[in-house]
Amino acid sequence: MQADFVVIGSGSAGSAMAYRLSEDGKHSVLVLEYGGTDIGPFIQMPAALSYPMNMKRYDWGYTTQPEPHLGGRRLAAPRGKVVGGSSSINGMVYVRGHACDFDHWEELGATGWGYRDVLPYYKRMENWTDGGHGGDPAWRGTDGPLHVTRGPRENPLFDAFVQAGGQAGYELTDDYNGEKQEGFGPMEQTVYKGRRWSTANAYLRPALKRPNCDMLRCFVRRVIIKDGRATGVEIERGGKIEIVTANREVVLAASAFNSPKILMLSGIGPAAHLAEHGIDVVADRPGVGGNLQDHLELYIQQASTQPITLFKHWNLWSKGMIGAQWLFGKRGLGASNQFESAAFLRSKPGVKYPDIQYHFLPMAVRYDGQAAAEGHGFQAHVGPMRSASRGRVSLVSNDPADAPNIAFNYMAHDSDWEDFRRCIRLTREIFAQAAFDPYRGKEIQPGAEMQSDEALNAFIAEHAESAYHPCGTCKIGAVDDPDAVVDPECRVIGVKGLRVADSSIFPRITNGNLNGPSIMAGEKASDMILGRAPLPASNQQPWIHPAWRETVKAAAMA
Repeated sequence: MQADFVVIGSGSAGSAMAYRLSEDGKHSVLVLEYGGTDIGPFIQMPAALSYPMNMKRYDWGYTTQPEPHLGGRRLAAPRGKVVGGSSSINGMVYVRGHACDFDHWEELGATGWGYRDVLPYYKRMENWTDGGHGGDPAWRGTDGPLHVTRGPRENPLFDAFVQAGGQAGYELTDDYNGEKQEGFGPMEQTVYKGRRWSTANAYLRPALKRPNCDMLRCFVRRVIIKDGRATGVEIERGGKIEIVTANREVVLAASAFNSPKILMLSGIGPAAHLAEHGIDVVADRPGVGGNLQDHLELYIQQASTQPITLFKHWNLWSKGMIGAQWLFGKRGLGASNQFESAAFLRSKPGVKYPDIQYHFLPMAVRYDGQAAAEGHGFQAHVGPMRSASRGRVSLVSNDPADAPNIAFNYMAHDSDWEDFRRCIRLTREIFAQAAFDPYRGKEIQPGAEMQSDEALNAFIAEHAESAYHPCGTCKIGAVDDPDAVVDPECRVIGVKGLRVADSSIFPRITNGNLNGPSIMAGEKASDMILGRAPLPASNQQPWIHPAWRETVKAAAMA
């Protein structure tokens, strides 16, 4: 019940820290995790990804407050309640984020988190193989714990999507995680030998084999703080309340929802809000729970005139065959998340680096596994990357058993609506290219009749879904920034012996999916916690469109 380092949460960042903090054998590490085992085909089989994020067994089951700008809808806000956290229930898409994202973090006060500083950590964590689909080896890591691969891209629609992007006059890229994010190209996934390569598989299992690393299954109630120092964690298991002692530090990595919740229950947060719930204030940090951000997306769906989409497998017999093939050989359709082509584009001239992301899927289906009634189709998940809207996570009461109050305040700015309408029209432009001529049927969603701004706005309000990328609620920043929660070393400002390292520390959301940056945050924070010098900064310069002020089309056309 004691360790040098107590890590709360076994997710993307928590597992990475468990591995690095226990690596040299000098320190004891104890990981606290409430969720159950991640063993089983629903989690380990990549193509089954729509199941675990909709299962109470694996998900905290949070929903948002009614969203005022989305017609009062409550959106699902899944987070992994399982070993490996959200890396065990996510879509397995691997995106580092754009170089400029991290340089912007540094401008906001996250000193030492610029692209030159984080790139070496991405290389350290990756075990990258291109699978014969090109790539950028000089920019990638090849001996880290996290396997990053590319799908087989056998369905002709994956190639059609990339070709259509080129035909529409946009950039192509061989590796959006390398020098050049902008453009159309292959998508990368955290899959290894046909299995989901979660941080539980990549980091936690190897760490737990060491004598100095252990995991305790329990529910975390709060961090115990004595005389301004975190000394341990109050937990509950088997109906009893117990104390876990941290000899050196407590490290919080419990998600963008649960990290601020635990801080507030521990007396760290906006003083008035804590007082309202009868919680003694240890440190008045107004930023705790604020700055909440996410990516919203739409599914733009097109019917396919050829029966080549995944819809032909949307029956019990075929699913059984795919399952058996995966179970006995870890191969076949079950061995990929089916997101095998991607694009990152700029929405308009004057935008320096991409602010729109595409996931392409050779089927018309939703995240909850509901197939489109129309049968054969394909779709692009598309959404803006840098919304100006901000929300907040707050407490409902001082009872740790209560779910936090989650209000994203999505689509609060006119620019959000303008960006989304542009995304829809851009997708129509891409689907209209010659590469899709052999396959293109009618537009399923929004539907060809939806053309005016008003019609598209109504469609957005009804159909925009979270991409499940919550972040920002324990913002990293300068010590004198009143909204910062942690300093650039991930130390909670105003409390000793306590750090936060997960997606909650991001000052602004990065381009793309957040599993990669969350793992990177855990890797980088580990060196800080151990008092090590950071990895030497990189001098590699990312590609920026030479005519970004004038055009969104390919540089060759500029």
